[in-house]
Amino acid sequence: MPKNYAAAALLGAALLVAGCGANPEEAEGALSSQQPAGESAAAQTKDQALYDRLPEKVKTAGKLISVNNGSFPPYEIAGADGRSLTGAAADMSDALGQLLGVKIEHVTVDGLPSSLTGIASGRYDFAIGPVGDFPDRQKANDFVDWVKEYVVFAVPKGNPDKIGSVADTCGLKISVMAGGSAEKVIKGQSDTCAKAGKPKITVQSYKDQPTSVLAVSSGRADAFFSSQAPLTYFVSQAGGKLELAGKGQANGFDDLYQGAVVGKDSPLRDVLKDGMQKLIDNGTYAKIMDKWGTTDNKLDQAGVNLAKS
Repeated sequence: MPKNYAAAALLGAALLVAGCGANPEEAEGALSSQQPAGESAAAQTKDQALYDRLPEKVKTAGKLISVNNGSFPPYEIAGADGRSLTGAAADMSDALGQLLGVKIEHVTVDGLPSSLTGIASGRYDFAIGPVGDFPDRQKANDFVDWVKEYVVFAVPKGNPDKIGSVADTCGLKISVMAGGSAEKVIKGQSDTCAKAGKPKITVQSYKDQPTSVLAVSSGRADAFFSSQAPLTYFVSQAGGKLELAGKGQANGFDDLYQGAVVGKDSPLRDVLKDGMQKLIDNGTYAKIMDKWGTTDNKLDQAGVNLAKS
């Protein structure tokens, strides 16, 4: 992928406008027109049985509205119009829409709370995600999990602070996504450091991934603690200035799953699960995941609310 694509993605997502969440117009050309090389997924044939299970309002409208946060590459990369989307999630939703026989439209909002509130109110039908599945979130939502994830660190090349796991972060400046699970874990680790008589962690919370990465590349933070898939993407586009650290470690987490989000007990839940499973079974899912460099994040079976802790 050309480096100017990554620069536009970083700039666009870092300058998200409150309440809108769209990338600036100058970034739009690069974001929407360039994609990584890889085998394109074949067009899907409408599955009449799945279509028949859709809610009547969806069949009447002929579409589903999927909400996204716009700054979660390589899954979600939003366009300047607030409705276009590229990335693995966009390709997956295109295939899913063809399979279900309806159009899936994308709306970008500012932050996960806005997405979840909009789904709960019925303003949006679902979020293709992938959004982190956690038991506390399952109280108000259901997750159709299609990604297995890991949490690691993006650090300056050479890993100068020798971070091998979350246990090595005492006294460091760590950037995280505000309100996310990584923020909770790193704050807990800071308390653990203090109890052990070691310096606490300086936790820097940002609202999007690109700003968090820029904190590391500019030297304001020692590391960014987040999901491995987007960090792999950012590191690959950093011109050799960053690398991953803490791979292969639990880093304060049990098994992590991410997926599409619907309202609690929504009739869409099982339709989406069965549709996603069909994409897994026919090879489309693997082609999309491989194309966007998320091979290690694939699941063999789509599932509902897989997170147990």
